[in-house]
Amino acid sequence: MKKIAIGYGFFCCLWASTLACTKNNLPSGISVKDTVTVRSIASSNPVLKGLAANPLIRLTIDVPATISNKKYQRIHCNINAASVGDIQKIDVYQTGNTAFATDNLLTSCSQLSSSFDIPVNLTVQPGVSFIWLSAVLKDGAAVNKKIEVHCTQLTDDAGNASSVVETISPFAKLSGFAVRRAGDDGVNTFRIPGIITTDKGTLIAVYDIRYNNSADLPGYINIGMSRSTDSGRTWQSMKVIMSMGGPNDNSGIGDPCILFDAQTKKIWVAALWSKGNHSIAGSGPGLLPEQTGQFMLANSSDDGLTWLTPTSITPQVKDPAWKIMFQGPGSGIVMQNGTIVFPAQYWDASGIPYSSIVYSNDKGLSWKRGGSGAKSNTTECQVVETTAGNLMLNMRDNRGSFRSVATTANMGDAWQEHITSYNTLTDPVCQGSFIKARVNTGNGLQDVLFFSNPNTSSGRYNITVKASLDMGQTWLPVNQLLIDERNCYGYSSLTKIDDNTIGLLYEGVKEIYFVQIPVKDIIK
Repeated sequence: MKKIAIGYGFFCCLWASTLACTKNNLPSGISVKDTVTVRSIASSNPVLKGLAANPLIRLTIDVPATISNKKYQRIHCNINAASVGDIQKIDVYQTGNTAFATDNLLTSCSQLSSSFDIPVNLTVQPGVSFIWLSAVLKDGAAVNKKIEVHCTQLTDDAGNASSVVETISPFAKLSGFAVRRAGDDGVNTFRIPGIITTDKGTLIAVYDIRYNNSADLPGYINIGMSRSTDSGRTWQSMKVIMSMGGPNDNSGIGDPCILFDAQTKKIWVAALWSKGNHSIAGSGPGLLPEQTGQFMLANSSDDGLTWLTPTSITPQVKDPAWKIMFQGPGSGIVMQNGTIVFPAQYWDASGIPYSSIVYSNDKGLSWKRGGSGAKSNTTECQVVETTAGNLMLNMRDNRGSFRSVATTANMGDAWQEHITSYNTLTDPVCQGSFIKARVNTGNGLQDVLFFSNPNTSSGRYNITVKASLDMGQTWLPVNQLLIDERNCYGYSSLTKIDDNTIGLLYEGVKEIYFVQIPVKDIIK
């Protein structure tokens, strides 16, 4: 409600200012009440290659009751010159309210330049009407540029031009790539993203292939992988890298977590295998696939080109009395001493969940679990090494409203709740991503913690990236960037691309998106 109230107050001030300016320039005999007002606001979302619609700008046309139907024949726009060649067309839609929708296409324009007109046949009745501009990118478009479009004038059928009043909002948008779209390869839903960057600069993205619907395990689910060798500008065809069942036995494998070991050049992926009904709800005491979900690992030694058959480490890491133990989805780490660490979660014998870790200090030959859970009633977590030997666990907390945070100096034998735990990072009970990256902050290279999630206490929208320059002691509001305001499934995964760029792989609705983000846009 606060966000709406602030926005309403701003629009009231803007409205008053607009009327004042208009009143001072009205021709003799025309009053303010006879004036049409046109305002524009930019939506907060990237422009993604591969999508048929990318909202750019909403025009609000307010026609007073003293005027009959108003007809418009032309919308004048400007595009930043660097983006003109990347846009295939701009579509114009009319909607019944402020929400973007594509069910009423008015026209499309593909004759674009830095300054151009969109011919329209638009009739608006007295009251408030909403017009949206949406972009479609060319197949060969670069996705490391920003796209900026402005509407400056609407011209009516008599040739009279109405200036468009812009609100203060970020009109420059990130561009990106729809890595997986609902329906690709006949798949209903893609979910649970994880991403890493190898020493060759290759991006490896993993995710659930949910063939029949969007539901979690148990079900017909495999782990898919997409690979990019040009920092996310293009992506190779999907590969299935973990498959543990078929469409007829209700078995599946999902919730991937990925890491890259620069010493061995191996990529590791952890995932949960549910043989039949042995996901969280269907698991119980024991270690066998017929008793409990399995903590599975697969790896690649050739930069993601080929993958070994998955194997289970459940007998090594699960207490037989517990219901289940498996990874926290997203990404894992390799510590400074070479120890491989996956974030993990388990449900104890009483069915209480805890966040924890699973690790190997012999390069994956054997595996151990952290000695204890970090905090009760927490599940999906992510881990970083803040300083040598010290781990920080960032956790989804089922109590809601905030993330919980804990640290350990002895590989999880004991955990200490952090000063920011359950009071700093807003969260709607959802997975979040948490990485440490050495990047250029403007004052030279510096180790920075980055965090992404839906930045809300309720609902999944406003995918946001935040940065902490003091190893998680503080998360200043100035060092954050709203990436996508739209409703979504909410999961995300971060990776460093280079010293000046962070990559974000995140969920839309049934889809997986990728954007490159300049560090300078996050850290002010």
